[in-house]
Amino acid sequence: MKALCVLQHVEAEYLGLLEDHLEGRNVRFRYARPFTAGGSVPAAAAGFDGLILLGAGPLGVVSGPLLPSLAAELRLARDFLDHGLPVVGFNLGAVLLAVAAGGGAEEAPLRFQVARATRTADAVAGTALPAAFPLALYLRDRPLLPAGTTVMAADESGEPLVFTVRDNAVGFLGHPGMKSGMVEDLVMEFDDTPPDVADELERMRAAQSDIAEALGPIMVALTQMTGWMAADGENGVIPPAAGTGARAT
Repeated sequence: MKALCVLQHVEAEYLGLLEDHLEGRNVRFRYARPFTAGGSVPAAAAGFDGLILLGAGPLGVVSGPLLPSLAAELRLARDFLDHGLPVVGFNLGAVLLAVAAGGGAEEAPLRFQVARATRTADAVAGTALPAAFPLALYLRDRPLLPAGTTVMAADESGEPLVFTVRDNAVGFLGHPGMKSGMVEDLVMEFDDTPPDVADELERMRAAQSDIAEALGPIMVALTQMTGWMAADGENGVIPPAAGTGARAT
């Protein structure tokens, strides 16, 4: 049974629709919440088969209010990558992945939109990533992709929306399992909100069923690329440390 560490940065952004998909595949997950009283970032990858870096609402990596746990999270992500373990990033988590993998980040304004992602010609052969799918973006800043990155899907202007690095690390410049209620909670949680958020929320509500439908094949592709459905030991998992790897929601 695989066990994932899920780094959550703000109350409103969590796994969303992915929770049921992971549970249905018997993949355990444990939230780490450094923004809460007594919460912290795990010191190392030991005990986990992979890392998911969630979004962070209006927080940034190089602009705006910066992510308070930035340094510790980059160290953790690099530890996973150095051990050959999968790292998946959503929204700002994808920017963190790019930085940890040897790329960088640049300033970009806080934005919320439902983009149309189209699979690229360079997408990894054999994956189940849909040819086109809606992807909800809510983030600040933009990744500078490291050398060796493969862009799996892009928007209508050619901007990368899904990318892979080091074979089993995947970044989504959005959250494939985002619910409209998560965006509503972000708007209530922070004074800093994107422009035209009300209009875009209506578009997201209209696209919610399409987002949920696309998540099925996206999860198949994600588990293929990360190996989370493989037999124990095939990912080179570090042996569990005492008290780690338990599922918590």
